[in-house]
Amino acid sequence: MQHRPSRRLALIAGLAGLAMFAAAAPAQEARSLKIGVLADMSGVYSDVSGKGIEVGARLAIEDFLKRSPGWSVELLVADHQNKADIASTLTRQWIDVDGIDMVMNGANSAAGLAVAKVAAEKRRVNFDVGAATTRLTNEECTAYTVQYVYDTYMLSIETARTLVAGGGDSWFFLTADYAFGHALEADTGKAVIDSGGTVKGSVRHPINTADFSSFLLQAQSSGASVIGLANAGGDATNAIRSAQEFGLTPKQTLVGLLMFDNDVHSLTLPVAQGMYLTTAWYWDLNDRTRAFGRRFFEQMKRMPNMAQAGAYSAVSTYLNAVREAETRDADRVMAQLRRTRIDDVFTDSGFIREDGRMVHEAYLVQVKTPAESKQPWDYYKVVKRLDGDKVALPLSQSRCPLVRKGS
Repeated sequence: MQHRPSRRLALIAGLAGLAMFAAAAPAQEARSLKIGVLADMSGVYSDVSGKGIEVGARLAIEDFLKRSPGWSVELLVADHQNKADIASTLTRQWIDVDGIDMVMNGANSAAGLAVAKVAAEKRRVNFDVGAATTRLTNEECTAYTVQYVYDTYMLSIETARTLVAGGGDSWFFLTADYAFGHALEADTGKAVIDSGGTVKGSVRHPINTADFSSFLLQAQSSGASVIGLANAGGDATNAIRSAQEFGLTPKQTLVGLLMFDNDVHSLTLPVAQGMYLTTAWYWDLNDRTRAFGRRFFEQMKRMPNMAQAGAYSAVSTYLNAVREAETRDADRVMAQLRRTRIDDVFTDSGFIREDGRMVHEAYLVQVKTPAESKQPWDYYKVVKRLDGDKVALPLSQSRCPLVRKGS
């Protein structure tokens, strides 16, 4: 009779041990992760995306593993060539064959939308650090996509207000003919009109255009005081160089609506000086950004841009969320991500909204003159810090089905 309690205790202990083993198994399984990074490695956006996106992701993994003994993280990298079908096929293969846990797109809105669709279908976490279209967090939002760095609303709103207030009240758009360009033109045009300006028209060009002469002729004949470049990467720099050769710039102001440090470096300060633009991040903001810039420079021999720093932050944020949630399950990781407050090298006030937008500060900057620049890659002077709630599309205007209206 006296043995019965001890036998019962032994059974309870055994059951408890099994329960602990069962709880430990998923936690242990979560410690082995695979991340897939897609970017433009060879095309028009390879300079602003490409290898720099991969380096940002690898630095994040390196830092995470230093803090997390016993974990392993494998990184897969591929070139989607700015093609939605290739991005979709690679994402599907990575999930079905390689078993990746998170996929990240580093450039191109058409590719980003394709990745998001597959990630939602397969229930995988998807971070996007390079697509600008607001469709990702608006009408085509999903429960698994986080748009992390910028979108066309952020890029356009304050730049347009500033230019219109300064006398640039009539605009013409030179627009890349795909989802990103269309969205950037639409959002900037609305901001111009809302600020009291007018839009005189637009012309659309194919991605990776070499000859902008016919498009610039139309911009010139519009008589608009501002030519808004709703394009990016090599298309933006080619358009700016062509405009200078054309003699367009003394009479009409060129505005790059998605410009990176790399673009200014390529153009040189004598060409780019004086331009206003909105950026989500800059390497010379503070001690943390400068320290990250130096680490990145050691590998790339150039300073990181906002997408490349965003890749570091996005991968760090994802890995920290998996560790906190103690699971690779996408739904539970997404729930943890929405509880996370992000304070790192990229942002000091970031959070992920219900529509998937990572809300964070941005900066209205002006490109320095050669005389103002004191060192290599010293290209911007900050005109204004823009709070996250001022540069994120208001939820009251959202068409995302995940958004609870009136909340």
